[in-house]
Amino acid sequence: MQRNEKSIMRALAGETLPVPPVWMMRQAGRYLPEYRATRTQAGSFLDLCYTPELAAEVTLQPIRRYGFDAAILFADILLLPQALGADLWFVDGEGPRLSTITSGAELDRLKPIEDIHETLAPVYETVRILSRALPQETTLIGFAGAPWTVATYMIAGRGTKEQGPARRMMYADPEGFDRLMDLLTEATAEYLIAQIEAGAEAVKLFDSWAGALPGGLFEKYATEPARRIIDRIHSVAPGVPVIGFPRQAGEKVIPFVKATGVAACAIDTNVDPRWAAENLQPLTCVQGNLDPMLLVTGGDALVRSVRETVEAFADGPHIFNLGHGITPEADPANVDVMLKALRG
Repeated sequence: MQRNEKSIMRALAGETLPVPPVWMMRQAGRYLPEYRATRTQAGSFLDLCYTPELAAEVTLQPIRRYGFDAAILFADILLLPQALGADLWFVDGEGPRLSTITSGAELDRLKPIEDIHETLAPVYETVRILSRALPQETTLIGFAGAPWTVATYMIAGRGTKEQGPARRMMYADPEGFDRLMDLLTEATAEYLIAQIEAGAEAVKLFDSWAGALPGGLFEKYATEPARRIIDRIHSVAPGVPVIGFPRQAGEKVIPFVKATGVAACAIDTNVDPRWAAENLQPLTCVQGNLDPMLLVTGGDALVRSVRETVEAFADGPHIFNLGHGITPEADPANVDVMLKALRG
């Protein structure tokens, strides 16, 4: 089998590279003036997501500006529940809102999984555009929200502190909650497979609220759905690597990686790189984990932290990234500083 020469794909295959490949979560976003101009042209955030030419444009903007080793599809994790029949809208300055699913009757009103592709067709077209437009050396990453994280939004209708509404349903109506999780697990797998068929070379599963799952429920509602999704993907596309991101899972990332077989595990800013290098990197490629605040503040602290992160992971497969998404307040010039410190 011929080796893939793209640096991201080499790292995902377990290769240790002299300079780690790099991309950033939310690298297409409000910190870039060109993104803000395109967002204005689109008219609304959802129009931007569902207009393939514009979604491809904002995906390409950070590649043109910085030459990252990967582009990640511009979309939103809540497009999938919308495709399942939930109402979705965005409130300026506050974020997304969803119609809620809090009972079996509301769950019964959702669409069957096979119907999601009609709504999500523009997303797949964006992937096709990108697969043609990206530089030859740049990896195209597709993504979806993990079932637990998406469920928290569907149950509460918005982001909430400590995911209280979802945890309440999990305990009070375990049968209904499990039905929702099963639906999201199957739909997420089909959504990612469709992205792969459109041209995504790797996919990432974002479980942004994994850290809110208590005790043994992390295994049931974070690890097991991820394992099922990855198994389903590999039954259709066995060579496609999957990146997992069980954010704020702490030491539970170790059994997560062992059980799911992710090609890489992204780690958040709270994880000590030295601990991850010793305990996690022998199991899989590690992605992370610079503090996004350093791209706001810049200076010597940014350069020092980049070099410390690279040194910590120098003896194993590593994809340089942030511990969470870049923020709108970040200075684009600090991204150049980061890349210079990383690449020399």
